[in-house]
Amino acid sequence: MPLLARLIDLYSLVVLVAVILSWVPLDPRSPLLTITRRLTEPALAPIRKVLPPMGGLDLSPMVLLIALQIFKGILIQGDGEQP
Repeated sequence: MPLLARLIDLYSLVVLVAVILSWVPLDPRSPLLTITRRLTEPALAPIRKVLPPMGGLDLSPMVLLIALQIFKGILIQGDGEQP
């Protein structure tokens, strides 16, 4: 698997951690919360601007994860490997 595909998997994991942390009442100054926000907000903020309001549900992480997996699939197919 190419390095970029592995990085996509790692970033997807960070996005999932950020989602889980959003469900847990943590101090906003928590180092783990701060790190995950700094890593995910640059990608999630533009998606939130495009998505219509969904009654309090934030679907931007799901959209980002789907987009990452599509990009990874294209990347792997272009490399000639099987998914």
